[in-house]
Amino acid sequence: MGLSVVILAAGKGTRMRSSLPKVLHVVADKPMVSHVIDSARHLGATNIYVVYGFGGEVLKATLTGGSLGEDLTFVEQTEQLGTGHAVDQASPFLKDDENVLVLYGDVPLTKVSTLENLLQVKPEKGMALLTVNLANPAGYGRIVRTDGKVVGIVEQKDANPEQLTINEANTGILLANGGDLKRWLSGLSNENAQGEYYLTDIIAAAHNEGKLIATAHPETEIEVEGANNRVQLASLERAYQARLAEDLMIAGASLRDPNRIDIRGDLIVGSEVSIDINCLFEGTVELANGVKIGANCILKNCSISENAEIKPNSIIEDALIGENCSVGPFARIRPGTVMNKDSHVGNFVEMKKSTLGEGSKAGHLTYLGDTLVGQNVNIGAGTITCNYDGVNKSQTIIDDNAFIGSNSSLVAPIFIGSTATVGAGSVIAKDVENGELAVARGKQRNIKNWPRPSKK
Repeated sequence: MGLSVVILAAGKGTRMRSSLPKVLHVVADKPMVSHVIDSARHLGATNIYVVYGFGGEVLKATLTGGSLGEDLTFVEQTEQLGTGHAVDQASPFLKDDENVLVLYGDVPLTKVSTLENLLQVKPEKGMALLTVNLANPAGYGRIVRTDGKVVGIVEQKDANPEQLTINEANTGILLANGGDLKRWLSGLSNENAQGEYYLTDIIAAAHNEGKLIATAHPETEIEVEGANNRVQLASLERAYQARLAEDLMIAGASLRDPNRIDIRGDLIVGSEVSIDINCLFEGTVELANGVKIGANCILKNCSISENAEIKPNSIIEDALIGENCSVGPFARIRPGTVMNKDSHVGNFVEMKKSTLGEGSKAGHLTYLGDTLVGQNVNIGAGTITCNYDGVNKSQTIIDDNAFIGSNSSLVAPIFIGSTATVGAGSVIAKDVENGELAVARGKQRNIKNWPRPSKK
């Protein structure tokens, strides 16, 4: 039987105090509703219906970039008349012979495994609810059972004193046959304390028809918590990061402090990886076996090969770092950079769209832009490749075994040959052939008995 997913995303989120729709506020740098959509895709949903209201154009533009929205159908809820009314907006699209799963765009942490369990427990002729036992269920609808069987859900404002003592709470997440769901939705009434069409009322309708109502439960409460304000959003963020940190440690990574790591994308780790405090990973980052990441580093869309070390306070973006390389501290590796194995850059070195050959090193205070460096090259402190003339970018090529003296400026386009040497303090604007020494300095004058300036 096919599966369609209806995601409720029409809430304005007034308590967020934001011009953004609530579901576009981010957890791990991704909109909450995108987490929910990803879960639906992992379940193999044939169709995903996003019910929107406030900020619909912004929502659609955010979710449909490139091919990201090809499987999404947006359904507008012009009036917010309750959860039952919201789901009913998708009714014209639902098939009678498919399963329909209802999810919420502001509940981003529900595990796919939890939803898979919900799919498994659903009876062929019945429905399934995701419920949770809470020590304090205030504000939640209560699950009403008779002889252990679910017979209905009562909302907090409509519950009597006895029903308020029930600890089993409704998460709102449910699974039903399309034909049943449409029939139950069409019979909803808004005669209740809120004057709304409650989705929860379909439970009693199912029971009255003699349908079996199964239940499944999340591993933890945080899986079914939503965010109505920024305090709750921050709680979801930390819970999500804690989950990712636990997964990393199980995968073989050592975290100096699991509470001080942020992953905003996909972090793939090998064995014996160590990560110090306050590190941020964005996009897709791969850390091979034996990689060490120092404190306060930022890594984005990069690959770090075996036994490389990224020292504290370094930034690496869209780059490839080879085996046994070391970077930093305080280095910045910008997009398009490749460091081949056994190469090294030290403190306050910046590279952009450059390649550092095997065994080559730039120890301190250096800028390499649009530069191709061969093997076993030594680049002295304070060296700059002058790659921009104000209009165009040009390349610097430094061949194998060259030695670049400290405080040199290499004016691109330029070629430094194999085993060539550039004297310290030189401004080199002409090619240097293999084995040559290039020195380009102003003539030094030593003035005897020169009177030093005195304070006036």
